[in-house]
Amino acid sequence: MNALITIFYDWPRIVTGYLAWLPPLAIRIVVGWVFLWTGWQKLHFLPRMIENFREWGIPAPEILTPFASGMEFVGGLLLLVGLLTRIVSIPMMIIMLVALASAKWGDVDSLQTLLGFEEISYFVMFGYLAVAGPGPVSLDHFILKALRKDRPPSDYGA
Repeated sequence: MNALITIFYDWPRIVTGYLAWLPPLAIRIVVGWVFLWTGWQKLHFLPRMIENFREWGIPAPEILTPFASGMEFVGGLLLLVGLLTRIVSIPMMIIMLVALASAKWGDVDSLQTLLGFEEISYFVMFGYLAVAGPGPVSLDHFILKALRKDRPPSDYGA
């Protein structure tokens, strides 16, 4: 019985312990890249995006469109390098909720449809980064490590 526990529980836990840095890095690369470029495109086609926001019923589209587009661009860049990750993830989650409520909610006819929207996937990834942090391969981690030399590495939290 101990051999089975070792094979099915201990060994995978030990192996994946060495790879704990990979999931936050992969998520940051995926969402950072996507939002960097979607934000860039929206900023370059701002008049059309303002009209889209107006059609979706988002209030003050002249103000919120450049703000959301800029947040996507800057937020994507910050996520790519892992800087201010936990802070940046929160407005990105809000942008996804607004996108769902304004542009997609009319298409929701079931839980399956709702969970199939990419905005839900992005929302969950941003939520993960907000809670778990950017991981050890990030500027956040290196900044905290440099500023908190008096604390043990487990307290860096990035």
